[in-house]
Parts: sequence; structure tokens; C-alpha cells
Amino acid sequence: KPRNLDDRPIHRQHIEPFRPKGSIPHQTPVIMASGVPGTAISKRRKFVADGVFYAELNEFFQRELAEEGYSGVEVRVTPTVTDIIIRATHTQEVLGEQGRRIRELTSLIQKRFKFPENSVSLYAAKVQNRGLSAVAQCESLRYKLLNGLAVRRACYGVLRFIMESGAKGCEVVVSGKLRAARAKSMKFTDGFMIHSGQPAKDFIDSATRHVLLRQGVLGIKVKIMRGSDPEGKSGPQKSLPDSVTIIEPKEETSVVQPHSEDYGQKKAQAEAAAAAARDAELGEGEATPAEEQ
Repeated sequence: KPRNLDDRPIHRQHIEPFRPKGSIPHQTPVIMASGVPGTAISKRRKFVADGVFYAELNEFFQRELAEEGYSGVEVRVTPTVTDIIIRATHTQEVLGEQGRRIRELTSLIQKRFKFPENSVSLYAAKVQNRGLSAVAQCESLRYKLLNGLAVRRACYGVLRFIMESGAKGCEVVVSGKLRAARAKSMKFTDGFMIHSGQPAKDFIDSATRHVLLRQGVLGIKVKIMRGSDPEGKSGPQKSLPDSVTIIEPKEETSVVQPHSEDYGQKKAQAEAAAAAARDAELGEGEATPAEEQ
């Protein structure tokens, strides 16, 4: 009787659970690879771990600091400490009374990602111009819809505020069950907007949020096109590739009355004056001996 392959003994110690290519093993903590002690991992897994760390951190702050106008997070890793900078429109509420809330957030992050003591610091940075921040305006529109404001009125209010803040263009899209049972999309645009190429990545700030209402979930998309700023505060320092700069011509002094100069006549007058001076000197020399006799 031929031996069936299914009858072979299974050595379970050699069987490993299936993991997708590039995934992180269960033993490797999802933490920043640099700055936190742990097992040495490859560069590929380090970038994956850093991306998962940033995504979880961003999602946590979105839920925790939504009412404070959360606009993004920045992580700076140094050999000794990891700095996490929270960007929000209301930084005083992020800090809390005498810094109590920022200390609570620091403690939560330290325990969740197993940072050593005093190796992680949280800072709150104020968004300079919240009218040019797509995340801040998306959250603002989300809270307006949650409070029962009409979709058109809320979108036009956000649109007007963005354009008054100095944006070159903006676009707001709300999709879902707006009034009837049938879902549809409403798009509100103003100004100038580009959609493709590298300038779209440099000049456009976009954000997406979801609103859970009684009739269903609404999706919100906000796109803001910023203008070029030489200082780099309200937009990129470089200008659009198709922008044309017209330089004003220099002002030339116009001749009121035409006139001509005869340089030969001036030369003749100068020679005549020199000859007269010589004759005068010779005349004085001849008169002096006659007086002595």
C-alpha cells in the first residue's frame, strides 16, 4: 500500500504563521526604530515601523484633539530623545491647565510605544493661518454638520473664509445621503485650482473626513490651493511653472528742446584767448625797457 502524504507526522515547531511580504513579526514592537531600545531590524522594516507609528499617532490625535483644531503631527528623532510636535489652532487647550493635558498625552504615548522614561517630549505649535490649513477647515466643516447646520450654508461659509484668508482657489466636496434616501455628491468651488503634475503636490493642501449622522455617513473633502510666498510661510517659495512675470521698463529722461554744440567753435575761441594772452605778455615786456631809459 503506497504511503499517503497526509499521514506524515507534522513537526509543529517548524511551522510559522503566514505573514505578508514586508510585514512586521509579532515580536517586533510597532515603534520608532531609532530612539527606542529593541531588536535590530532591517531598513525595510524600519521604514514600515516608522510609518505605522506615525499613522497610529496621527489617528490618536485626530480623535483626542478634534475639538482643539488638530492639523497634523511632526516627529523628530534624535539619539537621546524623540520630539513630537502637535500642530493645532487652539494650542492653549492642547496644553491644558498648567500643562496637565500635555503631560497626560506624553504618559499615554510613552506607555503605548514602550519609550524609556524621559525619552519622549510633546510640544504644541500654533497653526499660523488656519484658513490655509485643509485639515483645520475640514474639521470645522465636520463640526458644523454635526451641529445640524445645512450643508450648503456650511460649505459656502467655509469656502468664503478660505478665500478671505488669501487662498488662490478651493474646492469642497460633500457626498452621501444629503436629503433624500439616494446618495449624491455636492461640489463647491471658487478661484483657481490645478489637479495634476508636480505643482499640484507642492501648492495644494487636501484633507478628508467622515461625519456620522442619523441618516448615514457623509464624506468631506477639502482642497486648498495656496499661492507662492517668498518667505515660505503661507505657501511654497517657488512660483508656478507657467507664471509670467512682466518687468516694468526703466524710465528714460526725455529731451525737452533739441540743441547742438559746435565743439570746433569752442576750440577756436580757446586758441584766440590764448593768443591774446601771449600778445599781452609780449607788450608788457617791450614797454618796461623804454621806461628805464
